[in-house]
Amino acid sequence: MKKRLFTPGPVSAPEEVLLEMAKPIIHHRTPEFLKIAEDVIKNLKYFFQTENDVFILSCSGTGAMEASVVNIMSPGEKMLVISGGKFGERFIEIGKAYNCNVITIEPEWGTPLNISTLEKILNQNPDTKAVFATLCETSTATSYDIEAIGKIISKYPKTVFIVDGISGLGAVPCLADKWNIDMLICGSQKALMLPPGLAFISVSKKTWELINSSSCPSYYFDLKKYKKAMEKYDFPFTMAVSLVIGLRKSLQIIREQGLENLWEKHAKRANAVRKAAETIGLEVFSRSPSDAVTCIMLPANIDGEKFVSKIRDEFGISIAGGQGKLKGKCVRISHFGYQDEFDTISSISAIEVMLNKFGYKVEPGKGVKTCLENLF
Repeated sequence: MKKRLFTPGPVSAPEEVLLEMAKPIIHHRTPEFLKIAEDVIKNLKYFFQTENDVFILSCSGTGAMEASVVNIMSPGEKMLVISGGKFGERFIEIGKAYNCNVITIEPEWGTPLNISTLEKILNQNPDTKAVFATLCETSTATSYDIEAIGKIISKYPKTVFIVDGISGLGAVPCLADKWNIDMLICGSQKALMLPPGLAFISVSKKTWELINSSSCPSYYFDLKKYKKAMEKYDFPFTMAVSLVIGLRKSLQIIREQGLENLWEKHAKRANAVRKAAETIGLEVFSRSPSDAVTCIMLPANIDGEKFVSKIRDEFGISIAGGQGKLKGKCVRISHFGYQDEFDTISSISAIEVMLNKFGYKVEPGKGVKTCLENLF
């Protein structure tokens, strides 16, 4: 059975990327690997749309999230988290683990942030050291207006802006420097089309001033170590060599296609899936839907966990279920990774077939027809 991945990470990787990773491994302290690392860092700056430092960490995206906290915060200092889902909540949990004074703004799940609320809280807490936000909240498939948030935070010279771009960067527009993002975080298993195992973080000059004064404990995630090693495009600890080699190929593919074209492709696939879902009577959950992943509510009498399992077991198609308060109530379909328009059609086709098997009658091909009309 052919396997197709539509989960919001991991995602399918191109064959040429996998072939690069299958080559005999090389040592990570050699000129050959350091040259590969140099190429990768330069192309990552394009991917991030930044001139700032970009570092590679051998960990999941959560590791880079933790690195963003421990490198700039000190115990007792204020950090403001915009949390509208499970991954916004993760920033809260990390901040509390390091005894930071965590202030939260919690938009209703699936709704955009009220910018005036952000301004109000910052005015009430002018000593806020950092604001943490999410580009695409994976659990709700919701997009946040990072550009608008960045404009507000830029008015506060002692406050930095940290963005979890793990499930959005490369799939939707995100311009680190132009949008006043001081730290931008990404993971390998999303739009970069790699297996899990690498995380990335960009660091602005403004942020380095805070890093040098932070008193949170850190060792592996101490970015000062990474900055020193990066003078020679090296790493302070053993790097995931094969993943970095695959990353070089993946970034080459992305650069050849162009970010703007990638954003357009993701937008087209996401729109087609949303329209198809509506055609067959299903509700798209978010009021500010992301083009990286779509969350579709299932009929009330269908167990979402069983639905997802049956699609995977019978068709080899992996989509994601709900998280937190949405667990068992929805399916989530990603639009990034190594997929094309016909993959998108297959995901809608599988959902139609399985809905009928679960007793929700759908005219065969009704959603697929809408999907086709919006893709081509």
